Amino acid sequence: MLQALSLAELAGIRHAFFSRAGGVSQGVYATLNGGVGSNDAPDKVAENRARMAATLGVTADRLLTPFQIHSPDVVAVEAPWPPDQRPRADGLVTRTPLLAIGVSTADCGPLLFADAEAGVIGAAHAGWRGALAGVIEASVAAMETLGANRDRIAAALGPTISQPNYEVGADLVARFTAADAENECFFIASPNAGHAMFDLPGYIADRIRRAGITQFEDLSLCTYAEPDRFYSYRRTIHRNEPDYGRHINAIALTG
Repeated sequence: MLQALSLAELAGIRHAFFSRAGGVSQGVYATLNGGVGSNDAPDKVAENRARMAATLGVTADRLLTPFQIHSPDVVAVEAPWPPDQRPRADGLVTRTPLLAIGVSTADCGPLLFADAEAGVIGAAHAGWRGALAGVIEASVAAMETLGANRDRIAAALGPTISQPNYEVGADLVARFTAADAENECFFIASPNAGHAMFDLPGYIADRIRRAGITQFEDLSLCTYAEPDRFYSYRRTIHRNEPDYGRHINAIALTG
């Protein structure tokens, strides 16, 4: 697993950006696939998630991830839910101890948040759709409803696809510049005509800053660039592989 120094130093909080190492899955899922939506063997995914839960100091049923839909929707969590009743959302917040909340990723930006003084934490799945729609701001606002203060919130971005490996079409550039002309700075020319290279981590960092979060750490790791270390949806497409594993990125209050 990987950790952000800014979160690791906070008392009463555990977190992890899990890589693909340390699990029991095989083939394209090797080895720590936490994606319940993948076609991996369910028993292997369950074992992987149990290992991650143990690392975070919680039982397997208290490691919670939503049914992600690339939205700005955020849910406040107070207790575990049945596996078949995951909320459709892209962010979770809680002030309940010994409850690990997280998101799954395989190129999109995983964000973990914490206000240690208030005892409030959050996790958000920030792909381009969710980030553009406001999942970052919604996560911060949801934490504030639980007692957090954005002046105290620390946020960290885990492994995310980087600009050199993220080619997009002109339609995506148009959507971002229509929302804000200044977004043009997050795109550079692609070798392929009619395409551009998108800086998703840079865009996420900008939205974090605009949300008033001054304590921000980017691990600056690219999911696409390190196949032995990370899963990548886009790399899977380029390799014509049948499926891909999902990282779990989670945070918990220790009590």
